[in-house]
Amino acid sequence: MVIALSMLAAAQFFAGITFAAEPQVPVLWDAKERLPKPDLSALPRLRFLTTTDFPPFNFLDSAGKLSGFHVDLARAICAELGIAEKCQIQALPWGELDEALQKGEGEAIIAGIAATPETRTKYAFSRSYLQFPARFIMPKAKAFTEPILDKLRSKRVGVIAGSAHEKMLREYFGTVQVVPFDAPEALYGDLKSGKIDAAFGDGMRFAFWLGGTDAAGCCRFAGGPYLAPEYLGSGMAIATRAGDPALAAAMDYALQEISVKGTFAEFYLRYFPVSFF
Repeated sequence: MVIALSMLAAAQFFAGITFAAEPQVPVLWDAKERLPKPDLSALPRLRFLTTTDFPPFNFLDSAGKLSGFHVDLARAICAELGIAEKCQIQALPWGELDEALQKGEGEAIIAGIAATPETRTKYAFSRSYLQFPARFIMPKAKAFTEPILDKLRSKRVGVIAGSAHEKMLREYFGTVQVVPFDAPEALYGDLKSGKIDAAFGDGMRFAFWLGGTDAAGCCRFAGGPYLAPEYLGSGMAIATRAGDPALAAAMDYALQEISVKGTFAEFYLRYFPVSFF
């Protein structure tokens, strides 16, 4: 859905992003695109490297077993590539992931390494499988729907000071009263007490707060998700060694199949019951 906006700056901004009126499962893959199925029969094993301390993506469950969104996704990738019996997942401290990959102790990192011009000199990346939109949240009784720009005029909107979200808010929603906060706890407290009309920030973090006990059911998402790579990056991708782009391309094939078959949606709803899209 595309909404016409009156302000030129906002129109230019929304031309480069996508958004929807209500939270939904993100679909980042074109089902009509035909990606070649790779032949990995000669691959001796596929070892995914990840971490243990980034829930809900990677964590140790109550039995001490490695679990999480990334763990399920890695296993599904191996299944789609027909190499489930060769698939291994190893957890390491974040600072050891790169060395392990470069030393050949793993073939891919699935831990949220950002694809930037700098990191692309070291890694070949799959396409993004998950992005993190900016969102507005408001008290439920007052939450706006799209088009939201004019409705926000002169409203007091809280945002974390110095963040990319503050820069986005100031540039593309210039009619609001920006209220910077140093800590999320203060931001949430003022939103609940009515000292600010809305908050703007990372949709995933907002989703966890909305679904938690601290929010106490006070609030909800308002308007749509805003994807702005120039501010928020290109999202999560799987990293392989720079000299192995074929493996990264194989990840693309598997990720598209996982999306088209609905497997990704199952994982997303399992680990993100309050959708940030």
